[in-house]
Amino acid sequence: MSRRRRHVIDLDEMTAAEIEEILELTESMKEVLAREIKQVPTLRGRTVVNMFFEDSTRTRISFELAAKALSANVVSFSARGSSVEKGESLIDTVRTLQALGAEMVVIRHSQAGAPYLVAQHFAGAVINAGDGRHAHPTQALLDLFTIRERLDRIRGLKVVIVGDILHSRVARSDLWGLTRLGAHVTLCAPPTLLGPAHFWTATWPQISISHRLDEALEGADVVMVLRLQKERMQAGLLPSLREYSRAYALTPERLERLGAETLIMHPGPMNEGVEIWPEAATAPNSVIEAQVTNGVAVRMALLYWLAG
Repeated sequence: MSRRRRHVIDLDEMTAAEIEEILELTESMKEVLAREIKQVPTLRGRTVVNMFFEDSTRTRISFELAAKALSANVVSFSARGSSVEKGESLIDTVRTLQALGAEMVVIRHSQAGAPYLVAQHFAGAVINAGDGRHAHPTQALLDLFTIRERLDRIRGLKVVIVGDILHSRVARSDLWGLTRLGAHVTLCAPPTLLGPAHFWTATWPQISISHRLDEALEGADVVMVLRLQKERMQAGLLPSLREYSRAYALTPERLERLGAETLIMHPGPMNEGVEIWPEAATAPNSVIEAQVTNGVAVRMALLYWLAG
C-alpha cells in the first residue's frame, strides 16, 4: 500500500495509483457488506465526527453506515442547535471537537474551501463531503467505482456529463478522477450553465465541449446527468424548464438511441421529468441505485485508507 495522505479534499491532489488503490479497497469493503454481519473491527476505538452544515441524505447516511461498519464511534454534528448559532467560528468548533477526542472529521459545507480551513486546524484526518461549488471527491470515487464495476475499465471510455456543469462540485471532482484514469470526457450544457469553455479546457485540455446533447451522446459509454438546480431559473440563466428539457434532458427518445450497454448515472437527488425521465432513471442500463449502494463501500474504503 502507498503512503497514506492525511486528508482527502479533492481528487486533483491524488495520483492515479492512489485512486486505483481506493477502488481496490472498495472491492474488499463490498465483500464485508455482503456478509450476514456487516461489520469489522478495523476502526474500533476511533472517533469519526460528521459535520454537515448543509442538508444531505445519501452522503450523510452513507458516511454514518460506513464508519459504523468499521466499528468506529460515530458522532453526528449539526450546526442547528450547536454553538455555531451563538457565533462560534468553524475553527473554534473544530478545536472543540479535537479536544473532545475526534480523530477524523467528515465535513459538508456551503462555502468552498471550508474543508481546507478545517484541515489547517485539525490534527486528525479530514474528508470533504462536498464544499460549495468546489468539490465532492467521495461522489467522484463512487462514480469511478460503479463505472469500473460494470464496464471493467475506465481508460478509453467516452463519458458524457450533461446538465448544470457550471455550478456542480460533482462535475469538477468527476473530471479529475475520470481524466486521471484515462477516460474521454465530453461536457454538454447550454452556454449559461457551462461558462467560458476555455476555463474547462485550460484545466482539463483532453476534454471536449458540446452544446448539442444528441451529438454528444453518439458513441457514449457512460452518460452522467446532473441535477438542474431550479434556482438557476430565478437567476435568468434559462428561458424555461420546458426549453431546457427539450434540449438537454435524457428522454425516452434519447434513451432508445443509446447503446444497450451505455451506463446511465445521476448523483441525485433527481428531478424526474426535468433533466431525466423516469424511463431513463429505471432503465436496465441505469446504475443510479448502484451508485447509492456503492457509496457506503467507497466511504468505508476511504476511512480505512486514511486511518492506515
